[in-house]
Amino acid sequence: MSQDGSKNAYRWEMIQPGEPMVKAEFNPFPPGDGEVVVEIAGCGVCHTDLGYYYDGVRTTHDLPLALGHEISGRVVAAGKGAEAWADKAVIIPAVMPCGKCDLCERGKETICRDQMMPGYDIQGGFGSHIKVPVYGLCEVDEVRLEKAGLKLADLSVIADAVTTPYQAVDQTGLGEGDLAIVIGVGGVGGYCVQMAAAFGATVIAIDVDQGKLDNIAGHGPALTMNARDYEGRELKKAIGAFAKENNLRQTEWFIFECSGTAAGQTSAYSLLVHGATLSVVGFTMDKVEVRLSNLMAFHARALGNWGCPPRHYPAVLDLVLDGKIEVQNFVEHHPLDDINEIFAAVHAHKNKARPVLIPA
Repeated sequence: MSQDGSKNAYRWEMIQPGEPMVKAEFNPFPPGDGEVVVEIAGCGVCHTDLGYYYDGVRTTHDLPLALGHEISGRVVAAGKGAEAWADKAVIIPAVMPCGKCDLCERGKETICRDQMMPGYDIQGGFGSHIKVPVYGLCEVDEVRLEKAGLKLADLSVIADAVTTPYQAVDQTGLGEGDLAIVIGVGGVGGYCVQMAAAFGATVIAIDVDQGKLDNIAGHGPALTMNARDYEGRELKKAIGAFAKENNLRQTEWFIFECSGTAAGQTSAYSLLVHGATLSVVGFTMDKVEVRLSNLMAFHARALGNWGCPPRHYPAVLDLVLDGKIEVQNFVEHHPLDDINEIFAAVHAHKNKARPVLIPA
């Protein structure tokens, strides 16, 4: 038993990239000043986790390291200055800014140089407990949660898969009457489709996986397109024809690249039109060759997107609890102790929904 009388805390640690993760006990108690210990309800498996594990993308924290940054749970211990959070259900931000520096004070929290990310800068959420700073925690109204028919573990994906596309969409200025094109609609991309629709745009969902297109079809897109059915400039022409038929502009398209693949990024860039906005949401280590002068010629813009400021989390949570963003049909629960098998399945593209790992 741990010092607070709860069951022993444990986490699944990556010892080396590609090697089986190992279960290890640890003691997260007591929390320090301004810290809390959260008993984890669920932690989502993200494409980024696969990058660390399979591709050897380096983390700032030394190995062994527990991965996982999409975390929800309950505060079971609170340090000095954090007492008000005791016993609250919370979502832990995937990117935790310091909240004190000049960048944070100017509303640029996503580039805070003292930010911390679970499973990258600090021990992550593939465990029973985690100790984190209290700043930026998002409280969950458990009465509304129950009314929505959701479990606390379901909300873990808000910490990245839902808030990241919110930030991506919000910063572009997308709104009513706009055309949004989302490339790659599994995981983050699927939520990006829903988010763009919630912002009032007409949405086209594009993927090479027909199963993913079928899954998202009833959740926001006006049109789904399998990129395998189009060659060269045919995809852009087909989108232009759809826009004309639906009285949408042939200019100022909003393109969200969520696949995190070289092919997806190349396709996204090829869809630039005059006044377009290209938002790069997905991540890949692969390089692509593009003509940057197209941005000049089209008077277009390209935006990066790293995480989401914690101040936006309550608004995103409201969208989920109000039923405007569907999460339940896009997650699947698995025992945390099956982590090695689940990673292998996700890497092999065998999962139809985002796995959320549940501690025993």
